Amino acid sequence: MNRELQQFKADFFKALGHPLRIRILELLAEGDKNVNELQAIIGSDGSAVSQQLAILRSKNIVFGTKDGNKVTYSLRDPMIKELLAVAREIFNNHLIDTISMFDRLTEQ
Repeated sequence: MNRELQQFKADFFKALGHPLRIRILELLAEGDKNVNELQAIIGSDGSAVSQQLAILRSKNIVFGTKDGNKVTYSLRDPMIKELLAVAREIFNNHLIDTISMFDRLTEQ
């Protein structure tokens, strides 16, 4: 069981390990969007967005709801929003530590 959980976590974080996928998740955390909306906001071509969405779908991180010829994407688990917020806090803490270290070095 423990090994299965570790493998799930590794696969999950691997799926998050791309800047465009993170951006897509941040946008979906604000609300459901279709591919056209995502690519307009991101400024990327549709194939790149679609490719990253396919990876997120395959890992059950997002899901799509078909409406006519459009597919609207949503976060499968609302806790992804919290995960992204925690990641941002960790980044900010790291940045603050780096700035403090830089300030100490320049004072010498």
